[in-house]
Amino acid sequence: MKRTKLLAAIAGIGIVVVAAIFVAADHIDAPAVAGSESDITDFYAFQGQNTDNLVFVTNVQGLLAPGSTDQAEFDENVLLEINIDRDNDLVEDLVIQMIRRNDSMYFFGPVQTGSNNTGLTSVIDTDAVRNSVKISTVDSVETAENNGMMFFAGPREDPFYFDFDQYNEVVAGNSDGFEDPGTDTFAGTNVLSVVVEVPKSMLGPGATGANPLMPDTPIYNTWVESKRKQ
Repeated sequence: MKRTKLLAAIAGIGIVVVAAIFVAADHIDAPAVAGSESDITDFYAFQGQNTDNLVFVTNVQGLLAPGSTDQAEFDENVLLEINIDRDNDLVEDLVIQMIRRNDSMYFFGPVQTGSNNTGLTSVIDTDAVRNSVKISTVDSVETAENNGMMFFAGPREDPFYFDFDQYNEVVAGNSDGFEDPGTDTFAGTNVLSVVVEVPKSMLGPGATGANPLMPDTPIYNTWVESKRKQ
């Protein structure tokens, strides 16, 4: 199991500030998942173009060569889980789980984790809302929409900008800082993305008072995990 990227998605109207807490990008460098289909590169949570919705993006398997259709695919034994905390206690209240079956990505939830706040191993066999989308290829983009939710799964160019070589120079003491504009190490490489857009009405009210700059604006703490079937 891997847990990463704790973010705060602000549910107000207008410009959204995301990333109350941000953990650096992880591109196939975590020892437990290096080179595996369960490696999470980045996780994004932000308000949608429709301001009544929140968008969650989970990227896995970084540094994929562009144009590759056989180099990487979603693993049917790896469950991706988006955790959503509504009351700012940093314990998940809702989960959305996603897993591949044949040529499609299936989505379950959002569903409550229960009063004991221990989370769920799987909601696949429950009565959670079930949706699916055909997995896209580099040549064919597939999306799906149901009950106000929207879905996508497939390869996308890595959106994370990072000058890894210059970072190593700074860490080694060979440079005082980053160059402007620098070199994007991940430019031209792909990730596998799973995207779900959810109406805020499905999530329930977020916590207020947690953000001192916007105390009346509800927020949701959210993070993602990958779980491999044993």
